[in-house]
Amino acid sequence: MPIKNKMASLQAIQIFTRVVELASFSAAAREARVSQPTISKAIAALERSLGVRLLERTTTSLTLTEEGKRFYARSKNVIEEYAEAVAEARGQTQRLTGLLRISAPVGLGEFRLNGLFLEFLALYPQIEIELILSDRMIDLIEEGIDVAIRLGDKLPPNVIARNIAISPRVLVAQPEYVKRTKPIHRPEDLAEHEYIRFAGISTGDQMEFSQDDETIIVPMRGRYRVNSSLALRQCFLEGIGLGTAPAWLVQDLIDTNALVQLLPTWKMPCQTLHLVYPSRRYQPLRTRALLQFMTKKIPALPGFHITGE
Repeated sequence: MPIKNKMASLQAIQIFTRVVELASFSAAAREARVSQPTISKAIAALERSLGVRLLERTTTSLTLTEEGKRFYARSKNVIEEYAEAVAEARGQTQRLTGLLRISAPVGLGEFRLNGLFLEFLALYPQIEIELILSDRMIDLIEEGIDVAIRLGDKLPPNVIARNIAISPRVLVAQPEYVKRTKPIHRPEDLAEHEYIRFAGISTGDQMEFSQDDETIIVPMRGRYRVNSSLALRQCFLEGIGLGTAPAWLVQDLIDTNALVQLLPTWKMPCQTLHLVYPSRRYQPLRTRALLQFMTKKIPALPGFHITGE
């Protein structure tokens, strides 16, 4: 293929990736300072050359086809490799630049991760971060996510996942609640208490406790459920009941005696934390820097520790 045609193909791939990331032909056109028909023609020409349809477009939406999803994943790598090659040729390999799109759970993101990302930005002034907080399972490739932080063992398919930390689950209550209610010596005693829990979890109406070789499953009852980690934390502080939470949510309150940890010798299933990304190959320098930073910083947060410790 002549060099001119190769450069045209690279330009078309660049246009395609930006259309996907911006989810808009017009937005990609504004960014490139060209007309929308120019962008449409470039995508149409790319689809003709490949012999497949990459995008399904209507007047109100733009979605990737299955072929488009796979092509976008490879195209993004090509663009990143090209950008790094240009940077190396210009002697800019030590500069970390560009945009990182990151997905994280709402509660953890607001309470613990937001400060870490601000710290990362201070270290690397040329990097931009777009943080999307959501508890739903997302398709990293379709939504253009570079790195996702996921809690629990339910992970998106076809991704690389690194388990970097765990957070023990703890049973907590406000000290005044403990004083005015029936004493709790064993897990079975919890059946007599008001249990505040996270909404939307199918197994949330019972808890499993283990000690040595003994395992006990206790049915829990309570009149209040809420699908917000921070709201759950506030409920514990109000003293309207007791509940369980990952330690990252309440460890600071335990340390300051604002909450009491109950049944500390009984263990509950821990919550795992994974760093998730689309591929090991062709990761831009900024992505590798973020992964290294989070691998070091997250296990040091209150209520977390390194997996296996």
